[in-house]
Amino acid sequence: MSTSIIADTVLLGGTVITMGDDQIAPEAAEGLAIADGRIAAIGDRSELHRFIGDGTRVIELPGAAILPGFVDSHIHPVFGLALTRGADLTGCRTLADVERRLRTELATLGDRDWLLGWGLDPNAFEGRELTNRLLDEVAPGRPAFIRLFDAHAALASSRALEIAGCRGDESFSDGSRVVTDANGHPTGYLLELQAMALVEPSVPKLTFDQRVDGLYEVLMQMARAGFTAGQVQDLAPDTIELLRAIEQTGELPIRLRMSPWFEPGTAVEEVDRLAELQGLHGRRWVVEGVKLMIDGTIDNGTAWLHEPDCLGESTTSLWLDPGQYREALGELDRRGIPTTTHAIGDAGIDYVVRAIADLPHRNATHRVEHIETMTDAALQLFASSGIMASMQPTHCTLYTRADGTDHWSKRLGEERAARGFRTGDLARAGVPLALGSDWPIAPSDAVGILADAQLRRPHDDPHAAPVHPDQALSASDAVRGFTRHPYTTIGQRGGILEVGATADVTVLDRDPLTTDPEHLAHAEVLLTLVGGRVVAEPVRSTITTAPELT
Repeated sequence: MSTSIIADTVLLGGTVITMGDDQIAPEAAEGLAIADGRIAAIGDRSELHRFIGDGTRVIELPGAAILPGFVDSHIHPVFGLALTRGADLTGCRTLADVERRLRTELATLGDRDWLLGWGLDPNAFEGRELTNRLLDEVAPGRPAFIRLFDAHAALASSRALEIAGCRGDESFSDGSRVVTDANGHPTGYLLELQAMALVEPSVPKLTFDQRVDGLYEVLMQMARAGFTAGQVQDLAPDTIELLRAIEQTGELPIRLRMSPWFEPGTAVEEVDRLAELQGLHGRRWVVEGVKLMIDGTIDNGTAWLHEPDCLGESTTSLWLDPGQYREALGELDRRGIPTTTHAIGDAGIDYVVRAIADLPHRNATHRVEHIETMTDAALQLFASSGIMASMQPTHCTLYTRADGTDHWSKRLGEERAARGFRTGDLARAGVPLALGSDWPIAPSDAVGILADAQLRRPHDDPHAAPVHPDQALSASDAVRGFTRHPYTTIGQRGGILEVGATADVTVLDRDPLTTDPEHLAHAEVLLTLVGGRVVAEPVRSTITTAPELT
């Protein structure tokens, strides 16, 4: 049999994992032929030989696993540029750790610079009240702004509050709050987006060029981690201008699908503006869908629970009138616009899945993000009503503990914490489950997330006890969450290696379907291709440009 197609690239490994119905290609399959950005053939050496001509690039990665390109279904790359400035406080376990890192950062600053930081885990306060006292002690009289790990709260120093004119009696159109002491003075603890927005405009900004360079590098790191695409759960200011600036001189390292926010408390007429944005695109980015939020976070007391948390908080929606959420969802669905909704508390999740189930005519897919503590009733509605799900396994493994001593578990109490992060239940119920990182909330680390999803503990801490191990995903469900299900959950077909498919490909040095998760955590990403073009170069390979393949 002959072919008139000459491949641009022939990729040879050890196993081809198609993630189709049979998951793995026939045993003899050794690789792919790629032409014009699409898969032209899947087969063994003799079959692929027919696609090689002058100029064909042949890449050999012996023993490698060739998979559909991984998709991180929940990222914030542009917002992350501002969210990851200053001292990196991720991994700080105590206030002493936090203080050391802040003082190290302080030593690099000029007299008029703000002290910035990010990734602060409330567990570091070890049960003490979150206030700006430490900031005022470390940098007296200096403006300081430190973001908590979940990006839904921040600590601002007394000087920063003064510069921003924050008094503590501000009101908001959503559930945001400036925390005050017994005398009504702000403590520096700012909850949710509108409260943080009081101080954020005063923080010195990165230049446009700095943001262009920073965004490219963030996306390049994701490509090196094995991702070929990401679903951006926002449309941050200047995003489109930043993407166009990158595309003026090159290509985005990964594909981006962006869903702009419909902010809580916004009138339903906002749908008109969001509808006009749909379909706006560049070469590797597109605006599709809309992101909504029903509540905040458990750690900050802004989730929506059926009963108050153990501190008497997390009792309301971010929408002061939750009925407006239903109205917005209905109007978006009427226009066929898919949605993703941030829902973390049990009451918030229940409300969202009922609202989706009650839509009179389902004209688009609707997906729920995070799903941190879920009732059985919500699980049943997910399964019976065709509602999609998206979760981040490392939010469980990095920020909670099996013994319940973490801030999240103590806030919820034993019963609700036991219903936490039910990835296994959703998968067993047949609910399409997309996986992601929520970068910069957690690392956009493909193999690490795949391992944690199966281990239910941090992959780099073998001594940690697994958190509710009955909720672990199988290897197959975990890989599906990075390949097929990111597309299924937005109403598209993708994440499958088949002839004619776009050649977005991830290559690992071992098979994630058969490798023990302990060892999978140490897997290397050998190659990442987007549209058939190599984005992240292989670490070990034989690459030739020749008409023959022996």
